[in-house]
Amino acid sequence: MRKIAAIIILFAWALTTNAQTAHPVSAETMEKIYQEVKTPYKYGLVMVPGDKDHKMDCPTVFKKGKYWYMTYLIFSGRGYETWLSKSKDLLHWENQGKLMSFEDAGKWDDNQKAGYNALIDTKWDGNYGVKSFNGKYWMSYFGGKEKGYEVEPLSIGMAFTSKHPSVVQEWSRLAKPVLSSSDADVRWWENRNKLFKSTVIEDQNRLTGHRFVMYYNAVGDSLANNKKTRWYERIGMAVSDDMLHWQRFNRNPAVHHPVGITGDAVLQKINGTWVMFYFGAFWQDRKGSFNRFAASNDLVNWTDWTGDNLIESSEKYDELYAHKSFVLKYKGVVYHFYCAVNKQDQRGIAVATSKDLGKSKVDFVQ
Repeated sequence: MRKIAAIIILFAWALTTNAQTAHPVSAETMEKIYQEVKTPYKYGLVMVPGDKDHKMDCPTVFKKGKYWYMTYLIFSGRGYETWLSKSKDLLHWENQGKLMSFEDAGKWDDNQKAGYNALIDTKWDGNYGVKSFNGKYWMSYFGGKEKGYEVEPLSIGMAFTSKHPSVVQEWSRLAKPVLSSSDADVRWWENRNKLFKSTVIEDQNRLTGHRFVMYYNAVGDSLANNKKTRWYERIGMAVSDDMLHWQRFNRNPAVHHPVGITGDAVLQKINGTWVMFYFGAFWQDRKGSFNRFAASNDLVNWTDWTGDNLIESSEKYDELYAHKSFVLKYKGVVYHFYCAVNKQDQRGIAVATSKDLGKSKVDFVQ
């Protein structure tokens, strides 16, 4: 029976991934992308919480003038808040302050506000600036009202500000989520009340027929097995023309695998090909967590890289988990930021690079 169930799961997965192979990126192009983005040199931790009770997560990096900025999450026990840090060299970072804080206002997102800057320049080796729309800068986030670690329900909201995202400020937010598991058009793969990280880009060529595209994580059922489990997490798509109203795009997820987590999409356009950096965890054929990529010519159909992981556990500071990418190229060096977790469940931000830049002297609090 277990063997039959496994075959059914794999068959269902194959059916739902037909779209991903409709317009495949060539093996030659996939290999060129891998050679361009690989970062074999782990510099180490660049951001570490001040104590053991706080955990850092999910870096998003952008540039203004001569400075780099990183938004990231801190989990404190109560939930997630969104913070900002600043750097001159992408290696040494200083906390600047909070961008979205806890509230006790009876709102749907009082205790969870995990934000990700929208409309960052997606050109590989580009300026990595943040674009505005309708006089505002935007940030998608997942929010929730319950206290604790990723306690459901979690939905996706939109935050905005008229000031540049490099300024420490409390961002304004729409009153209601733009995507939730209670929506009428919720898909089969996102019905477990947990929508997670989202990335919003501008589709300048309207490949989807819309101006803006969101890639987001969601937890849901398997087509072959309705058993409630966290370990089916996939990347889906939604589209919008005004940043306020979002609709789901396609019936099936954009990128996923038969089991485990496929999540946290971050996009760059490399030599005319869209590249989605994402992380996987608890797959059938790979242990632990790891960062990988897929590629597309149209933002809809994705070809998965089948070679080596870009990032995986190898050091004491990331021996439990090495996952959740933000990848960029600057002055000939590729920087791959990721969330590093040790066996004591201490969680910080690390970076690996395409050239040997030495080693970080930063470590977790012992």
